[in-house]
Amino acid sequence: MTTTSPAQATAVAPATDAHALTGKRRIAFASYVDENYLPGFLVLLRSLALSNPGVCEDFVVLHDDLRPGSIAKIRALHPRVVLRRVNADHYDSYKKGDQDNYLVRKAYFILDVFRMREYDTVITLDTDMVVLGDLGELLKLREGLAAVSQFFYGQHKLNSGLLVIQREYLSDEFCARLDRCGRSGDYELDKHDQGILNAVLDGDFVRLDPRYNFVKRRLSGDLPVPDDTAILHFTGRHKPWQGGEAGYSQAEDRWREFDLPDADFHAAYLAKSGGLHHDLIVHYGTPHVARTGDVEAARKVAAAHISTGDYQDAVDILSSVRIPLDEAWPHEVLGHALMSVSRYDEAKTQLLLATAAPNRAATAYARLAQMAWVHGDNAEALRYATAGMSVDPTHRSSRLWAQRAAAVPSQEQGSAEDQLAHVAFYMDRQGNAGDKLLPESVRSAFGPDTTSRRWHSVHAHRLFDEAALQRVNRRRGLVIGGGGLFIPDTMPNGNSAWQWNVPDELLKHIDVPIAVFAVGFNAFDGQSYRANRFRESLRLLVEQSSFFGLRNHGSIEKVRAMLPAHLHDKVRFQPCPTTVTRQLVPGWQDPAHRDDTILINAAYDRAALRFGHDYSYFLAQMAQAVRDLGELAEVQCVAHSLDDEKIVFDLRREHGISMPVIPMYDFENDEIRDLYARTKLVIGMRGHAGMIPFGCGTPIISLISHPKMAYFLRDIERPEWGVSVHDRHLAARLVERSKDLLADHAKTVADVHGRQQELWKVTEANAADLRVILGG
Repeated sequence: MTTTSPAQATAVAPATDAHALTGKRRIAFASYVDENYLPGFLVLLRSLALSNPGVCEDFVVLHDDLRPGSIAKIRALHPRVVLRRVNADHYDSYKKGDQDNYLVRKAYFILDVFRMREYDTVITLDTDMVVLGDLGELLKLREGLAAVSQFFYGQHKLNSGLLVIQREYLSDEFCARLDRCGRSGDYELDKHDQGILNAVLDGDFVRLDPRYNFVKRRLSGDLPVPDDTAILHFTGRHKPWQGGEAGYSQAEDRWREFDLPDADFHAAYLAKSGGLHHDLIVHYGTPHVARTGDVEAARKVAAAHISTGDYQDAVDILSSVRIPLDEAWPHEVLGHALMSVSRYDEAKTQLLLATAAPNRAATAYARLAQMAWVHGDNAEALRYATAGMSVDPTHRSSRLWAQRAAAVPSQEQGSAEDQLAHVAFYMDRQGNAGDKLLPESVRSAFGPDTTSRRWHSVHAHRLFDEAALQRVNRRRGLVIGGGGLFIPDTMPNGNSAWQWNVPDELLKHIDVPIAVFAVGFNAFDGQSYRANRFRESLRLLVEQSSFFGLRNHGSIEKVRAMLPAHLHDKVRFQPCPTTVTRQLVPGWQDPAHRDDTILINAAYDRAALRFGHDYSYFLAQMAQAVRDLGELAEVQCVAHSLDDEKIVFDLRREHGISMPVIPMYDFENDEIRDLYARTKLVIGMRGHAGMIPFGCGTPIISLISHPKMAYFLRDIERPEWGVSVHDRHLAARLVERSKDLLADHAKTVADVHGRQQELWKVTEANAADLRVILGG
């Protein structure tokens, strides 16, 4: 283990590759395509989208002769095409037939697929296939090399038209075995791609149901295609786009269902119901809207843009069509997009139009209430929220805004010149427990008094206007933090593109010292800040700040990459104050006795980014882990938010596992700290389900579904205290590491205290600088 302390670690910051940190599987489809088989491949792409409308992974196209026009046709059908040339020079010494033979050139493709290193799972599809059913089972496969056994040759040999290849086969070692076999010529001459693989595998592959590679020959005599067929494979010389073959008309009719002009294909995809993939909606919907002016399609595209944080694109697509006055849903989505880029007056107009329809009124009123609250008008916010509840008494968002608007603000007790202003996300009742604790924790790092005698609260999500500026400038300084304020979509705005809704001009006019304290860069694996607005606001904030501290070195690296070089040195390390709770809480005493419990926390916000295609696997592994951990201590679920209870419901329904639930979202701050201090071990997925118990002196294991978890563990030099939610041996690793940490619990707690002490040294050093900057 390295001996570098967190205080010294600035120069050796951890890698920030999100995939490497989270272990999230990268999946790709792959096909070999030439000009002769291009018509089949275009149909394959359309069938994949229409049969699996919620799936959009990279599609690697290996080729050696595609024309630019052909490439353009392919790109028009898939937003994540990766083009790669096969290298036939590698195979010159192979025993093979005619170099122009498609099967021989496809053998290059099969061998090149195994040379891919950037993916964890690769699914190969032949260009003479058509996808008719759900491929979810293939996407969930995690081990081995899977294929369908050859129809005529028994179980020993595979048909390589469909392969599901996992990481261990995408390796230099396996490629060397293929290479030796290919050069020796020790394989069947008639089917080079199958021959080399079959010779090397010798029957050692995972056998898939034939419906995933249902060969045309099984339908001889014009038999109908079975209803459960997922992939129909037009093996043989005669392909549907070449005129077909007698005796297979019903099969070829299924192929022709997807031989569509692009306009018809776009319309067919957008007419699908259910969970359409946002990338595909945008890719197919944008030209469809430009061609037709279809308002409903524009709404779907705009909603897809909103789901990925592309708010201006959402505004643009809906602004390009004429929305009838009585079409409430498009007005509501446009209003949502406009308020997300801070065009509030226009948003209000759109949302008022949306309130005319009963099925959209509650949501529209809730957004109107939100905008009024953002502008500091609690009376109007309450009026709109009440209107939303009158339409739908169960509408959760309207109820939330009513509670916020009706809340009585705390009375300021101190004099302005003695106070620090504090920009933070002040969590609502029954909100995320970690975020509820954060503002108080930040304040405790500046002294024991965390009340309004010492602090003037500025809610990050409210518009920072001239009146707010004057209030801040009357204080002796401004503290911004803590938590992951650098995230684009929690409460989007067009003024800063991060959580603090501050226009540049007002930020420039803050004339008291600014201290950014323990803020985190919170983008998920697969989530990005696409707009320049964030970079510009960030640069200005760093320039204006007297102290700029981020809570982990991963965030430091991410932020520095967005700044000009001359500002890099201003960005420093300031651990989250929750991680040094024992040092900050007045009169803290470690518990004399701990409950015989292990607390588990899971998070479900942005679940697709956290789990990808692996949620069912994660759940099964957690079921096994809970069973085995139960032999060490009582296992309980600790819910930071209401949504965190989902794991309990899913475990009971899918695996018959029951756990008691601790509703931490209802806890006061002292109760949160007390519970985490008294348990023996916390296994948590939320960042603060790791940092808070660690700060209370409790051992932790992080369920890593977000890079920030790995950032923190690297900062404390204990990466082994984290396990990816995608880990192939998740349950076993959790139990093994839990046993290690609990075997000598006192020693483990002492290790936690030692790691914490290093973070405390950094905090103390920064505190000395802050006393000079802020005075006192």
